[in-house]
Amino acid sequence: MAKMKKMKKRIQLAAFNKKNLKSAILSVMYDDPVKPLNYKQIASVLEIRDEESRKLVVVVLDELHDSGYLEQLGRGKFRLRTRGGTVTGEVDMQPTGYAYVHSEEAETPVYVSARNLLHAMAGDRVRVHLFARRKGHDLEGEVVEILERSKKSFVGTVELTRNYAFLMPAGKVSFDIFIPEEHLGGVKNGQKAIAEITEWPANAKNPVGRIIEVLGDPGVHETEMHAILAEFELPLRFPEEVEAAAEKIPLEIPPREYSNRRDFREISTFTIDPADAKDFDDALSVRTLENGNWEVGIHIADVTYYVKPGSLLEEEAFERGTSVYLVDRVVPMLPEKLSNGVCSLRPNEDKLCFSAVFEMDSEARVVHEWFGKSIINSDRRFNYEEAQEIIETGKGDLAQEILLLNSLAEKLREKRFRSGSIAFDRVEIKFNIDEKGKPLSVYFTEARESNKMIEEFMLLANRRVAELCGKTDDTKTPRTFVYRIHDRPDAEKLDNFNNFIHKFGYGIQTVTPKSVAESMNTLLEAIKGKKEQNVVEMLAIRAMAKAEYSTRNIGHYGLAFDYYTHFTSPIRRYPDMMVHRLLEKYLEGGRSPHAGDYEEACRHASEMESRAANAERASVKYKQIEFMQDHMGEIFNGVISGVTDWGLYVELENKIEGMIPVGELDDDFYIFEEKEYLIRGRHSGRVFQLGDAVRVKIWRTNLEKKQLDFLLAGENGNNTPRGRKE
Repeated sequence: MAKMKKMKKRIQLAAFNKKNLKSAILSVMYDDPVKPLNYKQIASVLEIRDEESRKLVVVVLDELHDSGYLEQLGRGKFRLRTRGGTVTGEVDMQPTGYAYVHSEEAETPVYVSARNLLHAMAGDRVRVHLFARRKGHDLEGEVVEILERSKKSFVGTVELTRNYAFLMPAGKVSFDIFIPEEHLGGVKNGQKAIAEITEWPANAKNPVGRIIEVLGDPGVHETEMHAILAEFELPLRFPEEVEAAAEKIPLEIPPREYSNRRDFREISTFTIDPADAKDFDDALSVRTLENGNWEVGIHIADVTYYVKPGSLLEEEAFERGTSVYLVDRVVPMLPEKLSNGVCSLRPNEDKLCFSAVFEMDSEARVVHEWFGKSIINSDRRFNYEEAQEIIETGKGDLAQEILLLNSLAEKLREKRFRSGSIAFDRVEIKFNIDEKGKPLSVYFTEARESNKMIEEFMLLANRRVAELCGKTDDTKTPRTFVYRIHDRPDAEKLDNFNNFIHKFGYGIQTVTPKSVAESMNTLLEAIKGKKEQNVVEMLAIRAMAKAEYSTRNIGHYGLAFDYYTHFTSPIRRYPDMMVHRLLEKYLEGGRSPHAGDYEEACRHASEMESRAANAERASVKYKQIEFMQDHMGEIFNGVISGVTDWGLYVELENKIEGMIPVGELDDDFYIFEEKEYLIRGRHSGRVFQLGDAVRVKIWRTNLEKKQLDFLLAGENGNNTPRGRKE
């Protein structure tokens, strides 16, 4: 139990989060592997007394059981599954060829040398045999089984000889793929292509593969955007049979739907979206009631009316999981006939919706709510800039309605922050791109009142749908539902973050989850407009957990909601389609389905969302580097945005980030101090720390690797280091 006391001491917050609770529960199980324990016994050992954390114990036990770490003995009792000297986990490849395997069964990551990897790759799920532990050394082992490959295809550049080729994959891949002559697929030397591995003999250094698609010449905009999608195994286009299925869907609404649905066509209704949007999946309506209250309708495209379970369209939407938003395009989850046509809530067209309708008083309190199928006809399509001008001037189409909704939204927002919601408002980088895809200029977007108005009503609908479907009294078994969950922040990351911001004269309270949120909002307000704003916001976000989908509700920490889901974007998110179907079932009095299949679908949706986000970041990074190629040798002001043992990451005033390789700081030998977010010169004592202002010269670019390198520039433009002395 000494180990447990140390663990509890490290956890500064008054409550566990999922990550550290998993480690804590497994530590309890390791102390007596054969003894079965229920959630009450585990909560007692861990001295967990608050009800929220006790519920989290139940969720974590179920997840550890699903993952195979625990076995269940009777109702609610668990014990460690006997594994001998092996653990399972995910491979984290390192640049020099070795790897760490991260496993919830092990106290620390397991080191695996390159020769003991069994050809495992980054992200693979593997079983590792642990070696006998030497005193003072980290855990070490060898991969004995690859349970699940993370990648099935690879995108890269082809190096062709007379009768064979190698494909050199992009990303964190430590091998090239040998392509025999008969599997070249017409690719030319230097072109980008997609390959799949066909075999990998045990003693061979390189796998053998075949080209499955030629993308084209490197540096060409279309080639590079397609290569980014392929790198993250995201689809380039829809299969012909899926497009054909979409084309068969009629535009006309059957007469029976007009009589079966609540009709909102005579009520003022409009959409507000980005200027370049084509898929409008949410609309707002508003009218004054006889009692002086207001009826606000949040109308969401009824996608599941058109996309039926078991259909080709359904299967494709499930596999994609989400639309992908690259720097220059949208790769939709549904074919254009649906996403931009049949389902899109275009103005002056009758459209089928699933609606959440709220009667609200002057303080934005919900006094009555209704959920159900509806039909609307949008009066006007606004973009955010047009709606913002109406909010600022009070003039324009539907000005009275927009001003009223904005007033209600401001009250909803104020109440949300009083309850502990955290106000992250990150600036997004955008590019003006010519017809050939070349970036001409950089600009930024940030949320204004029109964006925030729409956000508040979407949050309201999402929260109330989740409460309707998920909230039950303690005597009833909760119904199966798809939640958008957000775990509490990691205590150690918060402590490190707090230590760092103390250097700028700031601090946050970490006594309770609510005090973290309240003090975080105070901090975010205090740093607005300061040079350290971007760095502090970035580190604050990194200290937070990532939101994901699950049938096991733990609430949404960042929004301070006990129940939350995604209901409002079914054109571009598959989980919203699952939510629509479950809500319809429960409104009709249907029974709760088995949660297992839904949990698997949630995991898949979370994975696809992560891939899409990574692809979006990669496309932005590519355009950043392409844009900076025209600025070679120029000097810019920037702020150190990241510190590693291999270099200093610097964000320029135009939000573009590059790196100063630590080897180019040749005036001294610099030592990386991870917890202090700095490097320090061994002899000079010069310090370069996260948040420091620096001047840099654009040194070199590598579009293939998406790398931008700087040199530190002194006052006269040379690369003399000018770190501060402590």
